[in-house]
Amino acid sequence: QVQLVESGGGLVQSGGSLRLSCTVSGSIISLYDMDWYRQAPGKERELVARIRVGGITGYEDSAKGRFTISRDNAKNTMYLQMNSLEPEDTAKYYCRAESVATMDTYWGQGTQVTVSS
Repeated sequence: QVQLVESGGGLVQSGGSLRLSCTVSGSIISLYDMDWYRQAPGKERELVARIRVGGITGYEDSAKGRFTISRDNAKNTMYLQMNSLEPEDTAKYYCRAESVATMDTYWGQGTQVTVSS
């Protein structure tokens, strides 16, 4: 059974940085396109960043230039380096894996990021 576990969230001041991790168990991360989503209270879950199996990345507009998504296939882990954090980045962050072979998707339980002004 594929499981995703996020870590690295916390409370940080505006302008600060955090690095989120998403570790995959039960399968091999190199078989999946991987995403970071976030959901703020009262808002819909939104895609923040994506990294495909081949390493191609994409970002939501507000994340461009501040966030960097990466993956370490040897560690079965994906990362999101977040710099210049703003209060508007406050949300629960979720990782998502999509199998390139079957299109099956899996979600983690999320990690809370809170940015104080």
